[in-house]
Amino acid sequence: MAHPNRDEAETRAGEARGGRLSALIYDPFLWWGERAGMAERRRGLVSLARGSVLELGAGTGLNLEHYPDGLDRLVMAEPEPNMVKRLEQRRERLGRRAEIVRAAAEALPFADDSFDTVVSTMVLCTVPDPTRALDEVRRVLRPDGSLLFVEHVRSEDPGLARWQDRLHGAWHGFADGCNCNRQTADLLRGAGYVVSLTERADWLRMPPIVRPLIIGSATPAR
Repeated sequence: MAHPNRDEAETRAGEARGGRLSALIYDPFLWWGERAGMAERRRGLVSLARGSVLELGAGTGLNLEHYPDGLDRLVMAEPEPNMVKRLEQRRERLGRRAEIVRAAAEALPFADDSFDTVVSTMVLCTVPDPTRALDEVRRVLRPDGSLLFVEHVRSEDPGLARWQDRLHGAWHGFADGCNCNRQTADLLRGAGYVVSLTERADWLRMPPIVRPLIIGSATPAR
């Protein structure tokens, strides 16, 4: 019989190895997509950030260089420790002023009404409990605040949507819990947000099942 403590230790070790690998390959995996237009979309989105800003799931910090100067505060939340290390390295390399906090979107360690802007780029597809995360965003946003997002979503094309459903399990395992068929705009509206979509686009040079993008802002209905 396997020893419970040994099984638990082996599981933790496997998760740690997986986390290190994900952090290592994250930027190279996205490189072509960034070159093909995603970096420009990041720049356009985060240039709209104002006041005190919180970024969810900041990863390795691909948005960091695009934030405007003069923000009152910039906080980058990321739950995965290996991603945090790379995020810290990028912050030092760029010389940007930003607070880095190890925290998941579903449990934000901030007081109510702390931020004017929350940023989410390719995050809501992955969080295990997006409704809880959106409730947390609502809590930490100030009354006139907004959530800025770029997210890949379930396709409106029936054929591609069927493939997203078929490949969901395999992609979920390969891409660290990413859900290729999540209907994020509907989740936002269901969580009580008023959604303003500024663009629908393709995430070029990425697998077709994650190409449909929605870009825009959402404000909590008051």
